[in-house]
Amino acid sequence: MQHDLSRFFRPSTVAIVGASDTPGRPATMNTRFLLDWAERVGSTTFLVNPNRDSVAGTPCYSGVEELPGPIDVLITLAPNPAQTLRAAANLGVQFAVVFAAGFAETGAEGAAAQEELVRAAHDGGMRLLGPNTNLNAFESFRTDLEGPSIALISQSGHQGRGVFMVQDNNVPVSHWAPTGNEADLEFADFASWFAHNPAVGVIAAYVEEFRSGAKLATAARHCIEQKTPMVVVKVGRSSTGRAAATSHTGKLAGSDQVADGFFRQHGITRVDTIDQLADTATMLLRGGRPAAEGVAVYSISGGTSAHAADVCAEAGIPVPRLEPRTQEALREWIPGYLKVDNPVDCGGHPVGDERGPKILDAIMADPNIGALLCVVTAPFAPLSDRLAADLVALAERSAKPVCVVWGSPVGTEKALLTTLYGSQQVITFRSLYNAALAMRSWIDWHRHLRSRRASEALAIGGSEPLPAGVLSEHAAKEVLRRYDIPTTNDVLAHSEDEAVHAWLDLGSPVVLKACSAAIAHKSEHGLVVAGLDTEDAVRSAYRRLASTAEQLAPGAVEGVLVCEQASGGVEAALGITTDPVFGATVMLALGGTLIELFADTSIRVPPFGRDEARRMIEELRGHPLLTGYRGSKPADVEALADTIMAVQRLALEHHGTLRELDINPLLIKPSGEGAVALDALIRTETTEDCRR
Repeated sequence: MQHDLSRFFRPSTVAIVGASDTPGRPATMNTRFLLDWAERVGSTTFLVNPNRDSVAGTPCYSGVEELPGPIDVLITLAPNPAQTLRAAANLGVQFAVVFAAGFAETGAEGAAAQEELVRAAHDGGMRLLGPNTNLNAFESFRTDLEGPSIALISQSGHQGRGVFMVQDNNVPVSHWAPTGNEADLEFADFASWFAHNPAVGVIAAYVEEFRSGAKLATAARHCIEQKTPMVVVKVGRSSTGRAAATSHTGKLAGSDQVADGFFRQHGITRVDTIDQLADTATMLLRGGRPAAEGVAVYSISGGTSAHAADVCAEAGIPVPRLEPRTQEALREWIPGYLKVDNPVDCGGHPVGDERGPKILDAIMADPNIGALLCVVTAPFAPLSDRLAADLVALAERSAKPVCVVWGSPVGTEKALLTTLYGSQQVITFRSLYNAALAMRSWIDWHRHLRSRRASEALAIGGSEPLPAGVLSEHAAKEVLRRYDIPTTNDVLAHSEDEAVHAWLDLGSPVVLKACSAAIAHKSEHGLVVAGLDTEDAVRSAYRRLASTAEQLAPGAVEGVLVCEQASGGVEAALGITTDPVFGATVMLALGGTLIELFADTSIRVPPFGRDEARRMIEELRGHPLLTGYRGSKPADVEALADTIMAVQRLALEHHGTLRELDINPLLIKPSGEGAVALDALIRTETTEDCRR
């Protein structure tokens, strides 16, 4: 259920427990900060300090239980916050903020103390922010800036300050949620509320970890429904492979890769640095809806224009040729030896007179252009001053976004600080790379809004339970066939003679594999032999595989699988892994036996529709291999999408018990011929897993 946070951000009554005015104490600084804030927002403030009659001229209560209720926000700066919350149980407190650290971030003992803190809050009917948070929610926000604003969420208070400071550049910021340890109120709670707040245009966030994938999915859905974009810095780019993973799929799908896939699935923009977070949020705030996806690059320098066009191309931003009539118009004001097709190089002098605005208007009138990117590598007064003023005027009369890169390393120029930053329409960047990243994110966000469709209804339920533990290939393929996932024709042989009969029935050549749930990766132990086309070869392979497998897994060998040998097509891996935050995830990779080397993966979190399955396929770096690379036949991508959807259904029907599925290789045959699972591994919950 979405919680109304309006009384947290704009409370009528506030209590400060542990208020102080003793010089040099941190609590004194925080008390003064909170009193100033409460005065600005018109809140009635109550102070608690058993050792003072008053603090900073404000009368004090000697104990929390003496406070008059109800209290919208109780902020405790005192030690033993759980005791404070217990004492406030009957005061009608809506929200409690615990500033103190030393909880779950410190280990098991701190985690237990944090659980007690949450119990104390909930027993008293409160929602808890923190612990290990700060007071950034109560900063001074500018109220003189018009239009929608950025709402900020940060698990680390300091990491949010770079976004908060964009107000100095006339970019509105209206809220800041410093979530700390997220013992109760978490990222998703604030994101959902911000999405529905009409004052909020963009959510910008610094995140270290998510608590609940389900709540995050709900928040992401709210953002899409309300057309409120979300931009995040998510810590954890480094490899985080899971030691418990049995399958190749599990080893590839670390938690950060899952988060990446979730972000793409839900239209959430991920950036790497705080300056990118601020720049991209500003672009999404001010960009509006694109009239076209093409970007016009404009500069006074041919070198600058070429460089900017390269950076845009690398970012995947379309830089289309301007229409002939646009180029003809530009030729009236730009000499013939300079480029006017896009990028546009005016040579410098036209920006200093009446030609400058005419050039800008002509570029922006081109129907292929949805935004202007003007790069000023360094100031060149007075021309750059005039150019900045013309760009501001253009932004005020044009519905298309005007983006400016002010590349001066100094950053103290009047044209930047007064003219560009003084405008609430121009989008000003200090980095060409950040500008390209932000513009690409702007295009992608609106593409996502246009293309999104409701997830298809999936028929879930009615399936028989899966056996506990690791299933052999033979048993795993039986499960796949129940879900209409094609597999090779296999026979489980228990003797040489049975293997020979199977070879005769299946036809040459065949593949022989040792079959045991105790041996996860057969090829790594030499337990797979392909291309067998004679009786002697089949018998010899059977004897060797049976003997080797028995040595590796005494008493746990089911037999030897005799499989038809499939060929032709592209090898992939498709599977299910279990993420501690997001739960069951579906992963697709190309490469067959080399998937861990290529690490070319695409991940989604169920439920999702068939369109999302297609996007999984298309975002693979090796996607050209599926479309007919260098004269090869196109692969059956529709059959691959069918298989992805079937795997997703398997994941949903066995939610909570299925830990891993690894179909590897999955052979994607030429178009119209389908896809076939050549090998499979399944691991489900065991009694031991459940205990953990």
